[in-house]
Amino acid sequence: MNDVNSPLEPVFQQLSELRTGIQSVYLGQDQVVEQALIALLASGHVLLEGVPGLGKTMLVKTLATLIDAGFSRIQFTPDLMPADVTGHMLYDHQTGSFKVNRGPVFTNLLLADEINRSPAKTQAALLEVMEEHQVTLDGTTMPVGNPFMVLATQNPIEQEGTYALPEAQLDRFLMKININYPAEESELNLLNSVVSGQLSQYQDMLKPILEKNVMVEFQAACEKVIVDESIQQYILSIVRQTREHDAISNGAGPRGGIALVKCCQAYALLNNRDYVLPEDVKAVLLPVLRHRIILSPEYELSGVNNDDILNEIIKKVAAPRE
Repeated sequence: MNDVNSPLEPVFQQLSELRTGIQSVYLGQDQVVEQALIALLASGHVLLEGVPGLGKTMLVKTLATLIDAGFSRIQFTPDLMPADVTGHMLYDHQTGSFKVNRGPVFTNLLLADEINRSPAKTQAALLEVMEEHQVTLDGTTMPVGNPFMVLATQNPIEQEGTYALPEAQLDRFLMKININYPAEESELNLLNSVVSGQLSQYQDMLKPILEKNVMVEFQAACEKVIVDESIQQYILSIVRQTREHDAISNGAGPRGGIALVKCCQAYALLNNRDYVLPEDVKAVLLPVLRHRIILSPEYELSGVNNDDILNEIIKKVAAPRE
């Protein structure tokens, strides 16, 4: 549904072109593309979980190219130090003074690859920049790029030698996006595009669709999307239900409700609307809340997962009438 007379009509058109541009290269993962754009519009960060080889790096690089933004990649390893992430102060013998050696976080889109491969002190190096979009080195505070977004990846299969992200840091991620194998038809299309050379041709031809400062304006427009009081109450009921469900030992905090509101606004904007519907809440609920709840041990041992319980809550909480 398109709000023809909406003042956001130019935004709708450019976002549609941006989504199409990403999907022309990142094939068979339309939902992942949509969710990544939602997080960017909502000025949030993303935790990407999936086995190797599903194109996580390609997704981030393509998005950075299409919005003409800076891109950096950090490969997290057990010996990675916090200074390798944020940078450090370096003594200059010629001038006799210290100068700043900026780390890879000084960019727009930061790919934190296999973030759970590094210990807690290195993971924590991202906390300040994720929350405040700034880095403090030796008492000097410096802003990073704008827009700024961390896209961290982790492999759900190989857990040996990894360091699980603490709940407090997981909560800093606006969404946790699960990347699964593409459908058979989509995977066949991917193979055909590789064999024909079409995929590499598209990659070589990629050019910015909009400027990064325009994306900042879109983020501001996202905050103006209308969220009716009944929708706010619906979101609150869902969040509070996560704290009362028997299968959940730790439910979502207030940050979970705020994240739901922001992602609903972004989802509405991507779907050519300047107002939120109950269906928008259901569409973004899983990636927004799946990493904010902890199941009770007995339910976890029974094979139930977080998405199962959240789907149960969606059915239980009555949605407001449109």
